[in-house]
Amino acid sequence: MRYITYLVVGIFFGIVMFKSEAASWFRIYEMFYFGSFHMYGIIGSALVLGVIGVQIIKRKNIKPLDGSKMSLNPKNKGFSRYMYGGIIFGLGWALSGACPGPMYVLAGAGYVSILVVIFGALLGTFLYGLIKDKLPH
Repeated sequence: MRYITYLVVGIFFGIVMFKSEAASWFRIYEMFYFGSFHMYGIIGSALVLGVIGVQIIKRKNIKPLDGSKMSLNPKNKGFSRYMYGGIIFGLGWALSGACPGPMYVLAGAGYVSILVVIFGALLGTFLYGLIKDKLPH
């Protein structure tokens, strides 16, 4: 039952991403050239809803679907780790025209060429897993 819930939420998220044009390469291109507010509005809305959602989870002590205790651990402080990670993420986003969420939306919409990007993202994640202990965190 839990997996069906995740599947339904994922499909709903994909439809919203596609219909709002958040998975559109043109919209992403427009955003990086500061040509339109469209993507900034979507990202800003997601940020505000995320903050509100986390506050609701914390104050109402909401549990995950499996009934276990919710653990929201604070992130480690630091500037360079987030700056370097953000730059790498942004470069990948700009080069591919999609961040991780819309990549799967585009694959589901039938854009076969995005499978190359998904393969690259998975390969990069795998390589990071191999060398993360050697990186300065």
